[in-house]
Amino acid sequence: MTAATHSDPLAAPRARHGHGRPARSLPRRVWRGRPEDPRWARPAFLALLLVIGLAYLWNLGASGYANSFYSAAVQAGSQSWKAFFFGSLDAANAITVDKPPATLWPMALSVRVFGLSSWAILAPQVVMGVATAGVLYGAVRRRFGAGAGLIAMSVFALTPVAALMFRFNNPDALLALLMTVTVYCVLRALEGGRTAWLVWAGVAVGLAFLSKTLQAFLILPPLALLYALCAPVSVRKRFGQLGLSALAVVVSGGWWVALVELWPASSRPYIGGSQNNSFLELTFGYNGLGRINGEETGSVGGGGGQGGGWGETGVGRMFNSEIGGQISWLLPAALLLLVAGTVLTWRAKRTDTARAAFLAWGGSLLMTAFVFSFMAGIFHQYYTVALAPYIAALTGMGAAVLWEERSRWWAGAVLGGTVAVTAVWAYVLLGRTPDHLPWLRWAVLIGGAVAAVGLLLAARLGRTSLLGVVGLGLAASLAGPTAYTLSTLNTGHQGSIVTAGPSGASMGGPGGGRGGGPGGGGGQPPGQGTGQGTGQGGPGQATGNTQGAPPGGQGQDGQGQDGQSQDGQGQNQQGQNQQGQAPGGGTPGTGGMPGGGMGEGGPGGGGGGMGGLLGGSSVSSEATTLLGQDSDAYTWVAAAIGSQNAASYQLATGDPVMAIGGFNGSDPSPTLAQFKRYVTDGKIHYFVSGGGMGGGGGMGSEGTSSQISAWVEENFTEVTAGSATFYDLTRPVTDS
Repeated sequence: MTAATHSDPLAAPRARHGHGRPARSLPRRVWRGRPEDPRWARPAFLALLLVIGLAYLWNLGASGYANSFYSAAVQAGSQSWKAFFFGSLDAANAITVDKPPATLWPMALSVRVFGLSSWAILAPQVVMGVATAGVLYGAVRRRFGAGAGLIAMSVFALTPVAALMFRFNNPDALLALLMTVTVYCVLRALEGGRTAWLVWAGVAVGLAFLSKTLQAFLILPPLALLYALCAPVSVRKRFGQLGLSALAVVVSGGWWVALVELWPASSRPYIGGSQNNSFLELTFGYNGLGRINGEETGSVGGGGGQGGGWGETGVGRMFNSEIGGQISWLLPAALLLLVAGTVLTWRAKRTDTARAAFLAWGGSLLMTAFVFSFMAGIFHQYYTVALAPYIAALTGMGAAVLWEERSRWWAGAVLGGTVAVTAVWAYVLLGRTPDHLPWLRWAVLIGGAVAAVGLLLAARLGRTSLLGVVGLGLAASLAGPTAYTLSTLNTGHQGSIVTAGPSGASMGGPGGGRGGGPGGGGGQPPGQGTGQGTGQGGPGQATGNTQGAPPGGQGQDGQGQDGQSQDGQGQNQQGQNQQGQAPGGGTPGTGGMPGGGMGEGGPGGGGGGMGGLLGGSSVSSEATTLLGQDSDAYTWVAAAIGSQNAASYQLATGDPVMAIGGFNGSDPSPTLAQFKRYVTDGKIHYFVSGGGMGGGGGMGSEGTSSQISAWVEENFTEVTAGSATFYDLTRPVTDS
């Protein structure tokens, strides 16, 4: 390879491609960084971190409570340490969210310190995004130079789904950070066969399990195999180290599981998403194998494989109209550069860390993308944020190694071909939203073509011309995702299903087709759902008490089209968004939320795609006043079917609201007998009429939720507040 110089921004010093650790002959300085780094490296790194942080903080409050399902749990955790530990949806600990609580802990601590607000909830997610970018830089820079690290950071930060999820309160932000840390630690362990780094990798995986259960284990097979084959220690020691790392996974992730499983069920909240009040059942069923085979017990609907309820599976899934605009902008480039980097380093010795880096990031990308592509169960577009760090790392590393070989014609040809493929694919993706910056797709295509030709002739160009070509190639490659990312940053996102980019970017917004099913915790596929309340208007307008029905769904109380709804939810037919609450706006809630309320279409709606679908109810001031009467006298001021419905009222009032049936209304909690006992003991004041997401064990004719609804409606006095209907559980019908 050609010698590296500090003046070359993409240079990758040879020392970083060996199996030993980089030399540290001089003391490290905070501003300058490593002695072998160019002078601009550390200032550029810190400046880019600052830019990412400021960009992700921009317009953060427009998302309001974001996913009210998790925001309610954050609120509960800020009020009750027991709710904090278990991840309860309410401070009275009736039921948990359907995920382990690690992702809630940073947000709940922030709310304890700063009070309940959009910024207090979402700022920790931004910090995770900045941290992920920093870890990426550190991992890539160690072997491939500062320029490669900066490219990786930029690609990551400009991935639309990353700009979405690191400003949102779903578990995926912490998961992506911890997966990036895991790869970093494994690569550090491979440098010298140090046990401590492999143990830290196990700790990161265990904590990731407490964020999103079994998804944390997707990258373990390729990383474990890589270490077993390539670590610079004896075979016996390698397997001993892997055993210690596995033990670290069990301890760091299993302590909480053990406590929950051993805790008497009578004194802890019900485990949301499970049918038997067991976290292990939740882990291996609804959140585990059920996601793979589509047989999630407690879910409304199922997978369906090819053309099933959660989208068509197969090798093209990451590129299709629902997913492509979220993550795939540089996915073809990452795959091409993975092949190129692996070929370039293939003849190196077994312990070569440059090749190990390509195999680590590439193996993580391929394994995760493979599972995402073929899983038949619940799948949402935003899950793909897990791929963003892997794509970014491969792009930065591949560009660096090919740049070192640029004096050879084939290296320039591969670089040029990669830019050309990226530009063509961006042209296709931008064409899926033809009304958004229509000129950009042609600019990207032409700029990419010119840069590709220039890179093909790299060996013949002068330094100035070559750097200009490189700049043009980077601009052409990143212009498309940058446009989608800026659109994402400028738009608020609310609800359980959110997508990045402009409207229609994922076939879920106006003019789009169907997207995924309910997210957050569980959900249902397009085509099923219940709704209540009133809604009207096109984008930017919505009134009344509205609750999301998925695209293709139909409100129970009425139907509407073209953005209008009468007495219920609109329906989505042939790919057009016709929900009762339009994505452009919504009636603000009354919980003192900056930027809007709990309605699904709060400020800015949902951004691209389906926006604030399934974001719960928009709570009127009359309803808040009603529930606030004598609230201190009750454990729960109200009970509502479905976690999103309950969360909206809880966030508006600040008091615990019981979620009957969990997220889908399908969990058997509480039973009818338990609910009757709560009412007899005077623990619940009101029952919120309607709600839930339909189907399953909760809303069927024999389900727990429907049994409770029927009993309440038959025996208690109906009252109204605004457009919502309640039943006063302290006033039996006979007393009216």
